[in-house]
Amino acid sequence: MSRPGPGMGGPKTVASGGAKNFKKAIGALVSYCRKYAVLIAVALVFAAVSAVFSVIGPDYISQLTETITNGISPMGINIDMQRITGIAMTLIAIYAVSMLLGYLQSLIMTHVSCNVGKKMRSDITGKINRIPLKYFDSHNYGDTLSRITNDVDTISQSLNMSVGTLVSSAATLVGCVVMMFVTEWRMAFTAIFSSLIGLMAMALIMGRSQRHFVARQNSLAEVNSHVEEYYAGQNIVRAYNSEEKGLEAFRAANERLRRHTFQAEFLSGLMMPIMSFVGNFGYVAVCIVGAALAFNGTIKFFVVVAFMIYIRLFTSPLGQIGQGLSSIQSAAAASERVTEFLEEEELSDENGKTAQLKDVKGDVVFDHISFGYSPDKLIIHDFSAAVKAGQKVAIVGPTGAGKTTIVNLLMRFYELNRGGIFVDGTSLADITRENVHNIFGMVLQDTWLFEGTIRDNLTYGKNVSDQKLMDICNECGLRHFIGTLPSGLDTVLNDTVSISAGQKQLLTIARAMVEDAPILILDEATSSVDTRTELKIQKAMDALTQGRTSFVIAHRLSTIRDADRIIYMQDGDIKETGTHDELMAKKGKYAELYNSQFTVAS
Repeated sequence: MSRPGPGMGGPKTVASGGAKNFKKAIGALVSYCRKYAVLIAVALVFAAVSAVFSVIGPDYISQLTETITNGISPMGINIDMQRITGIAMTLIAIYAVSMLLGYLQSLIMTHVSCNVGKKMRSDITGKINRIPLKYFDSHNYGDTLSRITNDVDTISQSLNMSVGTLVSSAATLVGCVVMMFVTEWRMAFTAIFSSLIGLMAMALIMGRSQRHFVARQNSLAEVNSHVEEYYAGQNIVRAYNSEEKGLEAFRAANERLRRHTFQAEFLSGLMMPIMSFVGNFGYVAVCIVGAALAFNGTIKFFVVVAFMIYIRLFTSPLGQIGQGLSSIQSAAAASERVTEFLEEEELSDENGKTAQLKDVKGDVVFDHISFGYSPDKLIIHDFSAAVKAGQKVAIVGPTGAGKTTIVNLLMRFYELNRGGIFVDGTSLADITRENVHNIFGMVLQDTWLFEGTIRDNLTYGKNVSDQKLMDICNECGLRHFIGTLPSGLDTVLNDTVSISAGQKQLLTIARAMVEDAPILILDEATSSVDTRTELKIQKAMDALTQGRTSFVIAHRLSTIRDADRIIYMQDGDIKETGTHDELMAKKGKYAELYNSQFTVAS
């Protein structure tokens, strides 16, 4: 049940980053974009047309150069200004339309990427509600948090930046090749062959860098996990003088992130300088070949001018494609982690269950139940007990006896390995988890309050009058505390409100009283309050449990002396059962545990 503490390591799963995983991650990303297929198609058409318009521009520049050249002769200057004006206006229109289409493409892809990110975050959040709690027994919270923040943001940004760029660059590349062959085939072959080295280098780099992108995302999750746990446990870290140890663990995780980020960025960063070199090499090659052809009279000077522009247009998209593919690699690495989480085992589907528990009396039967958090290690071996409606049952025993596990099984947080739990004769396995949770009110040892008003924390979506809330708060000893707050029940619980651990526990007890469920579970409900407050809560609990079945887990045995039945557990089995007086008379394990508390206290 434990999770890694501060400095105890990062995520459990490290993706391999192989070709199979890459294809699977890209496939998952494509499935998310399927809803926006029409918009993406429109954006891609806009990108392609924009690229085509930018490619045909040099042809008009060539015509412009030819017109000016033909107008200059030894006899004088006679330039056709009307034709030049027409060509210039056409060029302006072409580049203006290209710019507009490029802007529209960018706008559409921004819309798509933001919505894909929103859908992923919603799916991850919904998935959290459908996965069994055992998932969190083996995965730390920081890693899961990183998937919904860093990984989804990486995917969204990569989609926005790379898809349009790749299509636009590919269209520009194809358009340039076509126009170059239309203009002069020999120079076209020169440009293409000079760029092959860049294409081969790009393929080689992509094959080597993908695993580093995957490692970077996992290292980022590891850093997030450490920060989340280290910051949340600052009081423990400082109390044990573990600041330096925590910093060492962080430095190690941070160094791994730096190394993987450097490796990924270094390899992908090689694409731009390589393509820049290829572009310059191609530029020189085209100039030499063009000059030779022009010197021999095979081509005109304006053809060389056009090709000088084409070679720039040809090599530029190669670099952009390199950048786009690097971005796609980042998205694939992030998508792999998101997909891995979304494919986790889910709770069984309960749509077919029609049985419902209403007007619950509270008879509870444990029928030979067995359970283990891992299949090879049982915690509860053969637990059987019958609790009558309205009884207050205390479950006691040494640490690790299985007391909290019984509560988890009652709430169906985990499924039984064997046996069954019945309420009013109905098996909890035959009704939905939602129905199970509706019949239980619960106060845990670990308090949980969210940022919101005290009213919201107490009612938790229920419609309760202020008078009833204040009556409950009065019973729990909260009236004075709430009266000292600036806005009473409407005070927002955040970092500016000072609230003790005991007051937090009182609020969670009040929340259970507001729930007014027919069966109550109190797991060390008074562990964080002082003796005087505990007495007040005991009176409130007595009133709350009147006529209701209640299960109380307690280490302070003095608080459960009035229980109708006490179950002493050890090693997952019931060792003794009876009332306080009966168990004390037996002078067995319960009596030994009870007397030891007062011996230690004295």
